[in-house]
Amino acid sequence: MKPYVVCHMVSSVDGRIWGSRWRPKANVVPDLFEKLHDRMGGGSWLCGRVTAQEFARGKGLVYPPTGQKFPRENWYATRDAKAWGIFLDAHGKAVWQRSDIGGDAILVILTEQVPDSHLAGLRADGVSYIFAGQTEIDLAAALETLNRELGLSRLMLEGGGGANGALLRAGLVDELSLVICAVIDGSTGGPIVFNSGDTDLGPAPIESMTLISHEVLEKGAVWLRYKLTNLPPSGR
Repeated sequence: MKPYVVCHMVSSVDGRIWGSRWRPKANVVPDLFEKLHDRMGGGSWLCGRVTAQEFARGKGLVYPPTGQKFPRENWYATRDAKAWGIFLDAHGKAVWQRSDIGGDAILVILTEQVPDSHLAGLRADGVSYIFAGQTEIDLAAALETLNRELGLSRLMLEGGGGANGALLRAGLVDELSLVICAVIDGSTGGPIVFNSGDTDLGPAPIESMTLISHEVLEKGAVWLRYKLTNLPPSGR
């Protein structure tokens, strides 16, 4: 069993999520993303590798070498976190130098090829980790582990576009919370709500999208929430 996954994003009308490039600036609502996250009940949240490195404090660093050997088994600095900040980091790129983000305990999802030095560094930083695959992350298995071992029944998926796109294509997104602000980016190649990288991986396995709520917010922003029904694996 996996958690119920809500993808929560704020974008421009052209689907871009790099807020510093939005115009007009007068229509940008400060802290809108966080306010709506809290309105939906908050809780544990998941982001991708690029976002992980934005939160990590050891930028440009790697964990130092170690002579220790660690089994490729899930390890938890704590199991009593009120909420988790969870990050996909298949190859162990983020050097955290912290154990929480705003009080939310950090947990990273790794592959088994991550070196022992990285595991030693995570343990020293008090960062929990789980394994989900040998060389590539098995997203479905990772979510099942989070539900089974930490009791997570609901998870906020909050970018970037690569992580959002990966879970969407895996048929793991149950709900979309999308805020469209009255702004335009207008760029080519900027980050977007859902992305598959440089390769066209075909359509997402979505059978239906049902509008469950809509709300006009300040400065012309519109908040749309959709329930997604994903195609079964045999129909993709």
